[in-house]
Amino acid sequence: MGRWASYFLGHPWRIVVHSGQTLALAHYFFNHLYSFGWGYGPSMLPTFMVDGDVIIFNKHHRRGRDVRVGDCVSYQIPVAPGEDGVKRVVGMPGDYVLMNSPGATSDRMLQVPKGHCYIVGDNMPWSRDSRDFGPVPLALIKGKAIAKGQMAGWNPWKWFEPIQNGITEESS
Repeated sequence: MGRWASYFLGHPWRIVVHSGQTLALAHYFFNHLYSFGWGYGPSMLPTFMVDGDVIIFNKHHRRGRDVRVGDCVSYQIPVAPGEDGVKRVVGMPGDYVLMNSPGATSDRMLQVPKGHCYIVGDNMPWSRDSRDFGPVPLALIKGKAIAKGQMAGWNPWKWFEPIQNGITEESS
C-alpha cells in the first residue's frame, strides 16, 4: 500500500476534510479570481472565432472595477436573464457615444449615465449590444477577458494569447 493510500485509509475523515478544502478553494478561485468560458457567434469577429474560443476572465473586474474603454468584458445580458455575453466597452460613465453604427442615417449621441457602460460587438452588423438595449449597469459586468485560445495542438504554452485593448487613443 502506498503512502497516500495508508494516509487516507487510516483516517477516513481526512478524505472528507480534504475534499471539502479542495471544493472551497475551487469555489473561491472560480468565483472571485478567474473563470473561463467559450465565446461563440459572429458578434466579436475577428477578436474571437465563431466556433468557440476559450476565454479566460479576470474576476477582479467584476461590477466594472478598473474596466476601461477598449476592454472586452463578460456581462449578464440585461434583456435575457441568465445569459452571458462578451462585448467591448466603448463608453464609460460620462462619455459621449454614438448610439448607432457609424454611417447610419442617424448620428444621435448619448452620454453614458453614472454607474453604466456602453458595450458594442467588434462585428457591429452581427451584434446585439447597447445599441439595442442601451447602456449596461456596471453591476452586470462579470469580468474582463484577459486571454483567449483554442485547445488544439500539443503545445499548451501556445494555447492562449493575451487579449489586447482594441481601442487606441489618437494623438492630435
